[in-house]
Amino acid sequence: MTLAQVAEELRLEFLVRADPEAEVRGGYVSDLLSDVLAHAEPGELWLTHQRHLNVVAVAKLRKLSGVVFVRDLRPGPEVIQKANEEGVNLLVSAENAFHTAGKLHRLLFP
Repeated sequence: MTLAQVAEELRLEFLVRADPEAEVRGGYVSDLLSDVLAHAEPGELWLTHQRHLNVVAVAKLRKLSGVVFVRDLRPGPEVIQKANEEGVNLLVSAENAFHTAGKLHRLLFP
């Protein structure tokens, strides 16, 4: 399923629409950058509360389909600018990580 389809189904807001056709193969929920670096798989959608510049670097390095900031948390303009430069999709969910992850799982693995 494409990121654009996932965003529509889960009512996610794009902050950076670098590649809305990126394939979403699964999800990963973590606020530890080292955990995401070690265990997230390419094509996964990362759900997090973290909103600093390193999130963009980790998402790019792990080739994630995008980053979803949960609970309507939003990064600063420098993060959005860096994501635009690096081609990293950034989205926002109004819901918490638990509900967002549950809905993502049901959508991808019915």
